[in-house]
Amino acid sequence: MFRSRLFLITPTRFDVDTFAQQLREALSGGDVASLLIAFDGVDTEKMQRVAEVLTPIAQEAGVAVLVRNDTQAAGRARADGVHVDTDIDDLLLALESMHPDRIVGAGGIKDRHSAMMIGSSEADYIFFGMLDLEERDEAHPKNLDFGEWWAEVFEVPCVVMAGRDPASVRDIAMTRADFVAQRAGVWEHPEGPRKAVADANAILDEVTAELKALEEEAG
Repeated sequence: MFRSRLFLITPTRFDVDTFAQQLREALSGGDVASLLIAFDGVDTEKMQRVAEVLTPIAQEAGVAVLVRNDTQAAGRARADGVHVDTDIDDLLLALESMHPDRIVGAGGIKDRHSAMMIGSSEADYIFFGMLDLEERDEAHPKNLDFGEWWAEVFEVPCVVMAGRDPASVRDIAMTRADFVAQRAGVWEHPEGPRKAVADANAILDEVTAELKALEEEAG
């Protein structure tokens, strides 16, 4: 039975020791598929240090760890893969250096043409949402459109970014996206990251049941 899963994204800036505890709390809240380390504006050495702290915490919970745009840091920290959202050339280089042993995901999608081109590159997933933009409460309408279109037509798994509001998790899941990405909605949740992950999983369970009922009604 189809069910979307959570794909967590770190804040762009954080104290790694403090965030490590937040991550433990989040992962105690329920099912999480992946963690994307998206610590911006740092060199490979700094990214590697961050990844070396967070990777074992996530992996011990069965969560795949990805590092944004840094194959060296990902490899040295023994992360599960890399997320590339710069350009197609960087994506192809990452695929060449990391496949088939590690995951290579693709983001930075701006239109359907580039999505199809990147989707044919053998990337392990395609990500809809812009990590460098300020997050809204609701899911961006373009992300919803992308997710619904992609999930209906293509086999490559897709990740679609939700907003701050927990209700946006439902909106993304209803597109049948394989993964629902959350960032501020987890780390800035007023009741803490554990509650945020638990609530998101409850929503995903509800959507799964609704979609199953709709399929049964359709025959």
